[in-house]
Amino acid sequence: MVRLLSRFRRGSDARQQQEQDAEVRDAITRSAANTRGGQLSALRRIFKRNKVDDDFWEELEETLILGDVGGANSARWIEELQRESAGLDASGVRDLLRSRMIASLDRPSSSGALWDTTDGQSAPETPHVVLVVGVNGAGKTTSIAKLAHAYQEEGQSVLLAAADTFRAAAIEQLQTWGGRLDAPVIAHQPGSDPGAVAYDAIEAAVSRGADLVLIDTAGRLQTQKNLMAELGKVRRVIESKHAGAPHEVLLVIDATSGQNALSQARQFSDATDVTAVCLAKLDGTSKGGIVFAIAEELGIPVRFAGTGEQLGDIAPFDATAFVDALLTDD
Repeated sequence: MVRLLSRFRRGSDARQQQEQDAEVRDAITRSAANTRGGQLSALRRIFKRNKVDDDFWEELEETLILGDVGGANSARWIEELQRESAGLDASGVRDLLRSRMIASLDRPSSSGALWDTTDGQSAPETPHVVLVVGVNGAGKTTSIAKLAHAYQEEGQSVLLAAADTFRAAAIEQLQTWGGRLDAPVIAHQPGSDPGAVAYDAIEAAVSRGADLVLIDTAGRLQTQKNLMAELGKVRRVIESKHAGAPHEVLLVIDATSGQNALSQARQFSDATDVTAVCLAKLDGTSKGGIVFAIAEELGIPVRFAGTGEQLGDIAPFDATAFVDALLTDD
């Protein structure tokens, strides 16, 4: 189990933080194996070329595009690298690309109130409220369970809200997880108002002194305008009930969805002001390059990654570990 909270907590013990950082790097490195072996695997071959010529740049741009970095982003990166790499060999270009990739993922670090990685921020008063959104099948409910378990491992009390009221099975699934985690679940009847569920969950969290409220919402396609608008309504209900909430809006994206994930991120961000991304199933995809497109185009930080199928398989996303896993020669 990689401990999550210490990754975002200021002033923690230096030695303990080093150990945690090492665990996170290992988890992200393992999870990036499939992406490293996919389209982006060509990067390692490109950087072994003897000459930095037109063919070199053309192949590098094509590899980035095929690796889901995105056409516009890839073209911009190539222009920057060409401008900055005068006199450098392929290895030097690789170092420039590494820095550019890490900067891309690190840049949107100040977002939300709980997982902001910049210094000088203090956590809001409890209960902390996280609104969790995403399309059907993205791994949203499982990610909620993993996140709840991680917080419990660090001594935090967690309350779950079953605001996916469109499907009785969704309510039952969250209640099953709540039973496994020994975490209370606030739920209404199927078809009821999801905003009312969120309202009651926050009220219950306040009365019980819970530290964290994780609000599940109905999985929906980003093209379903009426349902996307309803998410905005749920957010407004939360804002009216608890000052400063939701403290984070976590978008769960299936890492295997590639470029479609960018469209999802755009639409959900417009509807709910997404503050963070959880990249589910990172360990099972060759399309992890989509994280660059999300960070570059939308400025939304990837905070967590699913690193396996077990309850403890979630880790804070480490940009340096992820990029190094893609570019290493090993």
